[in-house]
Amino acid sequence: MKLDHVSFASEPDGYKATAERISEKLGVVPYDGGVHPRFGTRNLIFPLANGHYLEVVEALEHPAALSTPFGQAVRARSELGGGWMGWCVSVDDLAGVETRLERKAVDGNRTPESGLELKWLQIGIKGLIADPQLPFFIKWAADSSQHPSSYKTNGDVAIDTLQIAGDRDRLRDWLGTQDPKPIPEIHIDWSAPHGTPGIMSISFETAKNGPVII
Repeated sequence: MKLDHVSFASEPDGYKATAERISEKLGVVPYDGGVHPRFGTRNLIFPLANGHYLEVVEALEHPAALSTPFGQAVRARSELGGGWMGWCVSVDDLAGVETRLERKAVDGNRTPESGLELKWLQIGIKGLIADPQLPFFIKWAADSSQHPSSYKTNGDVAIDTLQIAGDRDRLRDWLGTQDPKPIPEIHIDWSAPHGTPGIMSISFETAKNGPVII
């Protein structure tokens, strides 16, 4: 189990303008991640170090954006002004997650500018909607060489810390582990356990601009 990516919902002026502001802060140029036809969304991808990436995601004027949990989550966050929507962890086997959450994972796909279609299974968006501190889960259908972080790889910018309003015990229950550091490659700072849950900010280490907080 490891961090896969973090999701930033488009601000009112659209996903390209939103991505431009993030690009200026991080010193990373995003690439076109393509349309999620099953979810009614599209994204721009910032490849980062350590097999991670940041996506800026936007809901389309499409029925799937209203009928699917992922489309609903993106649209709802954008309607609040945009910002951090959630985070995602990758796992090698979703069977245990499906058993714990008592539902099946759903298929996802998109074709980025590389032209190579990406496919995956994901689960947990309904949990994120109900409790935004919680990540959703993904299992990629391809090997690591086709992971979104591997296209136009950037090793100069890394995710350091997620600052989350919420409760670490709730997260451990959701992940199905009592490991004191279940996502070992990053730091998680917890605050406001009785406030509105969700990602408050993310700290990045950059070679060009030093520490950056978004």
